[in-house]
Amino acid sequence: QALSRLVRKRAAMAALAVVVLLALAGVLAPAVAPYDPLLMSTESSFSPPGAQHLFGTDLFGRDILSRTVYGARVSLAVAFAAVVMACIIGVTLGLVAGYYGGPLEFVIMRAMDMLLAFPGVFLALIVVALLGTGITNAVLAVGISAIPTYTRTVRGCVAASKGYLYVDAARLVGCRDRQIMVRHILPNVIAPVVVLATLGVAWAILNICPLSFLGLGAQPPTPEWGTMLFEGRGWLRQAWWATTFPGLAIMVTVLAVNQLGDGIRDAIDPRLKV
Repeated sequence: QALSRLVRKRAAMAALAVVVLLALAGVLAPAVAPYDPLLMSTESSFSPPGAQHLFGTDLFGRDILSRTVYGARVSLAVAFAAVVMACIIGVTLGLVAGYYGGPLEFVIMRAMDMLLAFPGVFLALIVVALLGTGITNAVLAVGISAIPTYTRTVRGCVAASKGYLYVDAARLVGCRDRQIMVRHILPNVIAPVVVLATLGVAWAILNICPLSFLGLGAQPPTPEWGTMLFEGRGWLRQAWWATTFPGLAIMVTVLAVNQLGDGIRDAIDPRLKV
């Protein structure tokens, strides 16, 4: 039923098509990109958009279209990795805290409150400052900053679900706590996690790109949208295309993912009328 409701939402389907196209472009970047993203040519430095270079070239003569396509591979992969990491850790902590309660719940939730005391980007900056620069550390930084959201959401759902009759029935037939949490409670609280994870991809992109812009994420000459914005920031008047097209890629991706997340949220809401 949820899938049928989602399919009927044209905006969500259009957003899904955009996300799939971006993901395919990133995966098939060697076949899609017209040039090598690292190929430099001083003769074509800051060439405006034209037939030879549809998005123009940057300071080093590199094709911006090719770098934008390869940037989709890096940005989306890093965002998905951060969301998967945050989802796994956050859901696990939320399950444990919500099911057992007591001192264990207190310790876990107070730790999450401490993390929530810092804005997401600021917390990511702290983690990167401690671990060092690089894509791997950027994934860890963004993933850690997103863990409290999943933990608090799952903890609330589990706390409400563990008092239902199907949980009591599972205990009566001899199911262990781990079986009850994984096989009986988790499937019934996974819907909000799916929505959070979908919207979390857009949130992760908006946090990873600033890290790369500040030189704390992907390092040059790696083609990444935030890095491309950083490289073209000083040439806005002479070469507007050097930052416009990577910025448009970020905007389109975030809008599409958010629209898809809204559609999924409405589709899986059991209170929504068919």
